[in-house]
Amino acid sequence: MSESDTTADVPPFRYTAAMAGDIEERWQAYWAENGTFHAPNPVGELADPEHPRAGAPKLHVQDMFPYPSGAGLHVGHPLGYIGTDCYTRYQRMAGFNVLHPMGFDAFGLPAEQYAVQTGTHPRTTTEANIERYTGQLRRLGLAYDERRTFSTTDPGYYRWTQWIFLQIFNSWYDPAARKARPIDDLIAEFEAGTRATPDGRAWSALTGVERREVINGFRLAYVSEAPVNWCPGLGTVLANEEVTPDGRSERGNYPVFQRSLKQWMMRITAYGDRLVEDLDTLDWPEPVKLMQRNWIGRSTGAHVDFPLVGDGVVSVFTTRPDTLFGATYMVLAPEHELVASIVPAAWPEGTHAAWTGGHATPGEAVAAYRAAAAAKSEQERTADAKVKTGVFTGAYAVNPVNDARIPVFIADYVLAGYGTGAIMAVPGQDERDWAFAEVFDLPIIRTVQPPGFSAPSGGAGAGSGTAPDGFEGAYTGEGPAINSGFLNGLGIPEAKAAMIGWLEERGHGRGATTYRLRDWLFSRQRYWGEPFPIVYDETGLPIALPESMLPVELPEVDDFSPRTFDADDADSDPETPLSRAKQWVEVELDLGDGPKRYTRETNTMPQWAGSCWYELRYLDPHNDKIFVDPENEAYWMGPRKPGDCGGVDLYVGGVEHAVLHLLYARFWHKVLHDLGHVSSFEPFRKLFNQGYIQAYAFRDARQVIVPAEEVVERDGKYFYDGQEVFREYGKMGKSLKNVVTPDEMCAEYGADTFRVYEMAMGPLDVSRPWETRAVVGSQRFLQRVWRLVVDEETGAVRVGDEPLDTKTRRLLHRIIDGVRGDLDELRFNTAIAKLIELTNGLTPLPVASREAVEPLVLMMSPFAPHLAEELWRRLGHDGTLAYADFPQADPAQLVAESITYPVQVNGKVRGRVEVAPDTAEADVRAAALAEVAEALAGREPKKVIVVPGRLVSVVV
Repeated sequence: MSESDTTADVPPFRYTAAMAGDIEERWQAYWAENGTFHAPNPVGELADPEHPRAGAPKLHVQDMFPYPSGAGLHVGHPLGYIGTDCYTRYQRMAGFNVLHPMGFDAFGLPAEQYAVQTGTHPRTTTEANIERYTGQLRRLGLAYDERRTFSTTDPGYYRWTQWIFLQIFNSWYDPAARKARPIDDLIAEFEAGTRATPDGRAWSALTGVERREVINGFRLAYVSEAPVNWCPGLGTVLANEEVTPDGRSERGNYPVFQRSLKQWMMRITAYGDRLVEDLDTLDWPEPVKLMQRNWIGRSTGAHVDFPLVGDGVVSVFTTRPDTLFGATYMVLAPEHELVASIVPAAWPEGTHAAWTGGHATPGEAVAAYRAAAAAKSEQERTADAKVKTGVFTGAYAVNPVNDARIPVFIADYVLAGYGTGAIMAVPGQDERDWAFAEVFDLPIIRTVQPPGFSAPSGGAGAGSGTAPDGFEGAYTGEGPAINSGFLNGLGIPEAKAAMIGWLEERGHGRGATTYRLRDWLFSRQRYWGEPFPIVYDETGLPIALPESMLPVELPEVDDFSPRTFDADDADSDPETPLSRAKQWVEVELDLGDGPKRYTRETNTMPQWAGSCWYELRYLDPHNDKIFVDPENEAYWMGPRKPGDCGGVDLYVGGVEHAVLHLLYARFWHKVLHDLGHVSSFEPFRKLFNQGYIQAYAFRDARQVIVPAEEVVERDGKYFYDGQEVFREYGKMGKSLKNVVTPDEMCAEYGADTFRVYEMAMGPLDVSRPWETRAVVGSQRFLQRVWRLVVDEETGAVRVGDEPLDTKTRRLLHRIIDGVRGDLDELRFNTAIAKLIELTNGLTPLPVASREAVEPLVLMMSPFAPHLAEELWRRLGHDGTLAYADFPQADPAQLVAESITYPVQVNGKVRGRVEVAPDTAEADVRAAALAEVAEALAGREPKKVIVVPGRLVSVVV
């Protein structure tokens, strides 16, 4: 029960939960009817020259928009939303034209799963969930410009998602210009002969299909045979984050297999350098920048070509070309495209038994190993602690630096999607290679000498391959080169440079930069996603639909689920829900050369697609001619000065999106910038990661979760239904039966109390425990503010016009100064603490002075906007305070009347002097010496140190 509902003799005009509900509903209706939080654009439908902030400095603040789940919001979800609402309300009052929108990231698997289970169309479920979310967000008094709200599932929105896909599809990355360019520019280069074709033939000598294939090899969006996580039990390909560490689906716990399937890919790796370099232009938390740098994983080194004995070449990328003399074997990923072509019919003479895996032929060994590797997840395959496995392919390669013949293995710790899918193994300098070499009895040659250890007997150039005296295991540190011919004695940087020069001079390799980042797998075998604006002709090659045919809308289907297979059927192939809509898939279109039959793409885009550009659509949400007017984009997100990245001024969301969403959005934005569609080259200038609200859960003796709201505390122990239960701390969720909804809190205390409590709990970027019983403290604070203005018995305004006394006036201006500083830096908890201090200072006064009460009400507005609006109206003001000037501190009132200096003698305080703040240092010194004259007892000080405003130290 809230305090307001505990007694029968509640004063008639007390600020109770019921009164708060009435006030909040009335002001929410006022804001909606008057468009209070509409932000004017420079041009277009949303321009408004008469708006009170037209022409003012702009501020674009955005929350990471939510997926509208069927469960609705719990009290943890709106933490960031309330924080940005407090900040934007303050900045609007401080004079900014504030854009603070909210939309919904509504494509996703949960609605599709529900459709599979119930037959309810995902759109029906999604729209109902959005309606619930919208009601919950309105109930909290969040000041959004509702004209700019949209869902990523709206055809009018995903029309432009498809349009952006086409911009990417019709572009290529020019390394010389370091930017994306239209694909027509590339075709023109081939036609003019200024760019050679991959096989050296003249462009005119290629067939039409061959030309298309060449061009498709350059596109930023392309179809490729890609290693994917195929889950037969679910009938779909899964992203890495949807696979558990033990190689099973997060949903349903089905086996997941590595398969090569045709999939749409985004060439994000082309932007690797810029994605890393431009992090320096962003005001983001350093840990997030580090996560992105690590995810991109830029490495410099060399591509090295190893000729195969017989025919062919294996290319590898290595960050340590200086260790090439120590390469004693090679390893290919089991999925590598060369594997099938290099396997001989029989084992070469002298093949070690341990290399064969117990199989009679190389073909049998490779087939069995590939099948076993396909059943493992990437996490399993690359785990450092696992025992290394592999089989010999039967093929040999030649080390180009010493002509040594080295065996070629396949092993699951090498992944096809990383680098070239092949490695040169240097066991002396790599721990994984060392472990593999020990298992398969392979040679180990040291190429770097550890500090403090002598070279093996025979000298540094002897090539003995033995360890430096006294050193065990692989050595991965710094040291001079040994056993490395012309590199011997060089340090690692010098040896790298020398080896790259040697490789390039002789045509065996070249210096290069590669990335851990892989091209973005952009296909999903699902129904509830954006359709691709792509069709295929009789050649099987993709063709972009013209913009006039957008949006390509999802067809109506009877069955929303992909075809599922036996969970262990690794050789099954995806069959998507869209592929069964035959009338939609097989279409007759006129794409400029007369009506022809085409086949639509039946995969859909991943959920990430809609969130890659939504910040831009907020700027111009109803424009049906262009995805955003350039003038509106330049105003809200354009660079402030040369070299500035531009973007959203403040983007708030959870750190769990540090890599994928933010990386994908940055990639799309850079492509749009390169093509001239936007002026900013980054989407989000400043990022702030809010913490989480966590909650206690309770388990009984059987370790079964019990409802948290039914647990009672007695003598420091917890009981449910009379039995002791045990408390644990973690996230809030249905499975832990500890969900508290904002609806409950608003009904019990009012939205303003809930807002103040969430903001007062602690710093916004720190996680904190939810404690319902503590909410009443915030309610009591708001009741005290109410009582400063309103007589609880009569409802009359009890504010007077008497001026404040000097002490209270100084308190007021100190609080104003502190609250402004706190709000500027998102320190909402300390701002609220200051407002409580001011309220406590005003409460004992016989009559609250308007001089203090009105600034207090204005400063309360960001946190308790409904209460503040109501009190502002009762104080005699018309309209809304949303555009009232936020209070400014009087600098004269911030100057202290006097300063007290502690006076130390040999480190011990012996007295204090009080002086005016502008007292000269010599006068402070004289006053201090006079104060401690007795302690000095006539001794002459050796030194007198005055620390301005703090202390005086006397040394005798």
